[in-house]
Amino acid sequence: MKKINFLSKKLKILCLNILIITFFGCSSEDECTKTITLQQVYLVGNQYYYNDIEQEVPCNFPEPEDPEVIDPPKLENFSYQILSFNYEPDTGNNSSLLQFEIQLNNNNDFDVNGIPYFTVFTNIEFSTAYYMNDASNSCLEIPANSNCVFTYNVEEPTNNVGVSDNFEILNVEYIITN
Repeated sequence: MKKINFLSKKLKILCLNILIITFFGCSSEDECTKTITLQQVYLVGNQYYYNDIEQEVPCNFPEPEDPEVIDPPKLENFSYQILSFNYEPDTGNNSSLLQFEIQLNNNNDFDVNGIPYFTVFTNIEFSTAYYMNDASNSCLEIPANSNCVFTYNVEEPTNNVGVSDNFEILNVEYIITN
């Protein structure tokens, strides 16, 4: 008699589980959804950064295989001010000198980690650069509603670098790395 009650309880539990799954489960494949993680990757300097984005998709949506390559995200509500700038193509010591201080402004209500990204013009050529490796203050973090002064002061031999008569900073952006 105990075996019959035990089997009867197991059968009731099994039936109850099937009922719950049927009742709360998706009524059709079109209504069924799942959450997947999409991985995005971007290159800043010589380093890769990854973003993970969760997204709700239909159950029959294939799982992502490779990360999506995206452009580096730029900080919105960002501004800058050039505080000082000095470029000497020939210091008289077979070297050139580049010095500048630029105030980077995070006008957002959140802290940010990133890298300043410079667009410059030299002679007849536009280029982009980071300058953070040789900066005495590279501003890799800027607190919310605050600023940081990016400071660069480098003298380089002209035989290794070549001499440009002109050097001009055209734009500064802030690439987000967090």
